[in-house]
Order: sequence, then structure tokens, then C-alpha cells
Amino acid sequence: MKTTIDIQDHLLDRAKRHAKKTGRSLRAVVEDGLRMVLEASRTPSRPYRLPDMSAGDPQGEDPLEAYSWQDLSEVVHGDPNAE
Repeated sequence: MKTTIDIQDHLLDRAKRHAKKTGRSLRAVVEDGLRMVLEASRTPSRPYRLPDMSAGDPQGEDPLEAYSWQDLSEVVHGDPNAE
């Protein structure tokens, strides 16, 4: 099938040089490139899993349970009323 596409000049020049260097046609180089891109997009990548960076005993007491939200905010952000 024939089609027309716009390719940046420097990219087309590189593709032509590669085709000549490898003894292949420009068409073959372009088709191989398309196959590679399409195959790569077909293979799903594994989702990233965050490493377990937890600390302390997961079965132990929650050390923050005794704090109110205001107390926790002051610990994290500092006391806004402090001089």
C-alpha cells in the first residue's frame, strides 16, 4: 500500500544512510522501525511497586494515636503561635 508521510529532513537523511550502509531499502528500514515501535507499545510494562519502607512493629501500638490533629499539625508544621 502506498502512503505519503512528512518526515524531518535530518531523520530521513539518517534513515537513507542507514539503509545504504546495511544494504536494505528505505522502505524496509521504515517498516522495521514501525514494527519495533508497535511491538513495544503492545507489550504492557509492569506497574511500579513502591518498596516497603515501613518502620516499627505493624502489630504494635500506634505511636500517633495519642495525638490530636492539632498536635500532629504542630509537630509537622511547627507551632504557628510560637515566636
